[in-house]
Amino acid sequence: MAKIAFGTQRISQHNPQHIQALKEAIKSGITMIDTSPLYMNGGAYEAIALAFREFDSDVIDNIKIVTKFDINSDPREVIDSSLKILGVDYIDCFLIENPEFVLFKALQDGVSKDDRLDEMNRVIFDAFLECENLVKLAKIKSYGISSDSFSYTQSEDKFLSYEDLISLAQNASQEVKNKKHSFTTIELPINIIERQGLLCASWAKNNNIRVIATRPLNAIINNQVYRLANYDESVQYYHHLNELLDITDNDSLKSIYNLIEQLDESKHKFGWIGDYETFVYTHAIPHIQKSLKHIDEQNAQTILNFIDMFLLEYKKMVKFECAKKTKLALKEEFKGCKQSMQVCALNYLLNNDDVDFIAVGMRKPSYVNEVMSLAD
Repeated sequence: MAKIAFGTQRISQHNPQHIQALKEAIKSGITMIDTSPLYMNGGAYEAIALAFREFDSDVIDNIKIVTKFDINSDPREVIDSSLKILGVDYIDCFLIENPEFVLFKALQDGVSKDDRLDEMNRVIFDAFLECENLVKLAKIKSYGISSDSFSYTQSEDKFLSYEDLISLAQNASQEVKNKKHSFTTIELPINIIERQGLLCASWAKNNNIRVIATRPLNAIINNQVYRLANYDESVQYYHHLNELLDITDNDSLKSIYNLIEQLDESKHKFGWIGDYETFVYTHAIPHIQKSLKHIDEQNAQTILNFIDMFLLEYKKMVKFECAKKTKLALKEEFKGCKQSMQVCALNYLLNNDDVDFIAVGMRKPSYVNEVMSLAD
């Protein structure tokens, strides 16, 4: 049965709930944290370091940290910085993140297929050399690749071939005079809807390579993202909506009143929660800030408090509406699902023999408890 890894892509040191969720996961026996120095502009690293302060070294030593580096970055600089911020002596696994961008650029430049593949192998080999040297220096235990392109079909130009990876790792280890290669891990999107990556996962398991599944609850079909989770309807939404409409129903706040009406009418139109969040931060909040510039500071703060309460419940409604659309759009895939979509989706991966770990983003302690109970 696969194990749960704590995914930190949206974890920030500025949110106490995120840190508490991480602590709860560690107390629940989680053995892997999947992270990157780029997540939340370094905030994920800072959050991990803060959470680690509560635990003795013997607890921390049992947790495998999997982090990443960009193909254009200096792996040694990334590792040295990572060790310092995280406060650990070594990284368990160092993943090359999305090396296929080299392939994508070659495609754009019109490079022939054979030359594209040669260049891709050269870039991966050079990265493996760096990683083998870091193994020799005892700064990492192992390395691997994190790539969405492992999930493409072999006929697609954006497919990242994996069958030569072990040979590349063996050659790299020989060049730096290590006894054996330390290529141990691949990470790729696999979920109950997107199953193309299982072919790569099967290859990996046959070659004793560890498989970490990402995006277990975010499926992408025809460029549309579906959140594979059920959400309850907000019971407080209409109270906060009417309250906010009442206090903005005047000439000086008419633009905010109109925005709130438009939001209410559009709560069922977002494709997924990420679309809503993008809209709120790029359009709604700037519009609100501009509309409050002529209001005195005390009244503006009062209005902002009402807006905050409304947006909190509005987000719940958007999640609820998105879940309804997802269940309708994917009714065939979830036809036999007698539980929530998230439970069925996670159980699908937990019971897949070709998957070792599932990286799940868990930003609330309650969500940690729900997910870890499935793993138990």
